[in-house]
Amino acid sequence: MRRGGGELETEVADRAATLVERTVEKLPPGAVLVVVSHGGTIRTTIGRLLGLPSQSWEALGGLTNCCWSVLGESVRGWRLLEHNASSLPEAAIGDDV
Repeated sequence: MRRGGGELETEVADRAATLVERTVEKLPPGAVLVVVSHGGTIRTTIGRLLGLPSQSWEALGGLTNCCWSVLGESVRGWRLLEHNASSLPEAAIGDDV
Protein backbone atom coordinates (compact mmCIF):
# COMPACT_ATOMS: atom_id res chain seq x y z
CA MET A 1 0.00 0.00 0.00
CA ARG A 2 1.28 3.46 -0.89
CA ARG A 3 1.45 5.82 2.05
CA GLY A 4 1.35 9.51 1.25
CA GLY A 5 2.29 8.94 -2.38
CA GLY A 6 5.65 7.37 -1.51
CA GLU A 7 7.23 4.20 -2.81
CA LEU A 8 5.94 0.76 -2.00
CA GLU A 9 8.21 -1.36 0.21
CA THR A 10 8.80 -3.65 -2.75
CA GLU A 11 9.89 -0.69 -4.90
CA VAL A 12 12.32 0.48 -2.21
CA ALA A 13 13.68 -3.06 -1.85
CA ASP A 14 14.07 -3.53 -5.60
CA ARG A 15 15.94 -0.23 -5.96
CA ALA A 16 18.20 -0.71 -2.94
CA ALA A 17 18.96 -4.41 -3.53
CA THR A 18 19.90 -3.68 -7.15
CA LEU A 19 22.29 -0.96 -5.96
CA VAL A 20 23.87 -3.31 -3.39
CA GLU A 21 24.32 -6.10 -5.94
CA ARG A 22 25.81 -3.75 -8.58
CA THR A 23 28.20 -2.26 -6.04
CA VAL A 24 29.30 -5.66 -4.71
CA GLU A 25 30.17 -6.74 -8.26
CA LYS A 26 32.66 -3.86 -8.46
CA LEU A 27 34.42 -4.61 -5.16
CA PRO A 28 37.83 -6.29 -5.07
CA PRO A 29 37.97 -9.76 -3.49
CA GLY A 30 37.75 -9.67 0.30
CA ALA A 31 36.35 -6.13 0.39
CA VAL A 32 33.48 -5.14 2.66
CA LEU A 33 30.52 -2.98 1.65
CA VAL A 34 28.88 -0.87 4.35
CA VAL A 35 25.36 0.37 3.62
CA VAL A 36 23.83 3.03 5.86
CA SER A 37 20.11 3.75 5.63
CA HIS A 38 16.83 3.81 7.50
CA GLY A 39 15.83 0.63 9.32
CA GLY A 40 12.83 -0.04 7.08
CA THR A 41 14.94 0.24 3.95
CA ILE A 42 17.57 -2.08 5.41
CA ARG A 43 14.92 -4.63 6.45
CA THR A 44 13.23 -4.69 3.04
CA THR A 45 16.57 -4.81 1.22
CA ILE A 46 17.70 -7.75 3.34
CA GLY A 47 14.41 -9.50 2.62
CA ARG A 48 14.82 -8.93 -1.12
CA LEU A 49 18.49 -10.06 -1.15
CA LEU A 50 17.58 -13.23 0.78
CA GLY A 51 14.78 -13.96 -1.67
CA LEU A 52 12.08 -13.85 0.99
CA PRO A 53 8.53 -13.08 -0.15
CA SER A 54 7.63 -9.48 0.71
CA GLN A 55 4.88 -10.56 3.10
CA SER A 56 7.61 -12.25 5.22
CA TRP A 57 9.90 -9.22 5.58
CA GLU A 58 8.24 -8.17 8.85
CA ALA A 59 9.55 -11.43 10.37
CA LEU A 60 13.03 -9.92 10.28
CA GLY A 61 11.89 -7.38 12.86
CA GLY A 62 12.91 -3.77 13.07
CA LEU A 63 16.45 -2.54 13.13
CA THR A 64 17.24 -0.60 16.31
CA ASN A 65 19.04 2.74 15.96
CA CYS A 66 22.82 2.38 15.66
CA CYS A 67 22.59 -1.40 15.13
CA TRP A 68 23.54 -3.37 12.07
CA SER A 69 23.04 -6.54 10.13
CA VAL A 70 25.70 -8.60 8.38
CA LEU A 71 25.10 -10.47 5.14
CA GLY A 72 27.53 -12.73 3.36
CA GLU A 73 27.55 -14.25 -0.08
CA SER A 74 27.67 -17.97 -0.62
CA VAL A 75 27.47 -20.13 -3.71
CA ARG A 76 23.69 -20.29 -3.16
CA GLY A 77 23.21 -16.55 -2.69
CA TRP A 78 23.04 -14.20 0.26
CA ARG A 79 22.99 -15.39 3.89
CA LEU A 80 22.00 -13.40 6.98
CA LEU A 81 24.92 -13.79 9.40
CA GLU A 82 23.87 -11.25 12.06
CA HIS A 83 20.80 -9.09 12.53
CA ASN A 84 20.15 -6.13 14.81
CA ALA A 85 23.62 -6.49 16.34
CA SER A 86 25.01 -3.78 18.59
CA SER A 87 28.23 -5.02 20.16
CA LEU A 88 31.47 -6.05 18.53
CA PRO A 89 32.95 -9.43 19.46
CA GLU A 90 36.44 -7.91 19.76
CA ALA A 91 38.14 -4.54 19.82
CA ALA A 92 37.61 -2.79 16.49
CA ILE A 93 40.02 0.11 16.97
CA GLY A 94 43.32 0.35 18.77
CA ASP A 95 45.17 -2.33 20.64
CA ASP A 96 42.80 -2.70 23.62
CA VAL A 97 42.25 -6.32 24.44
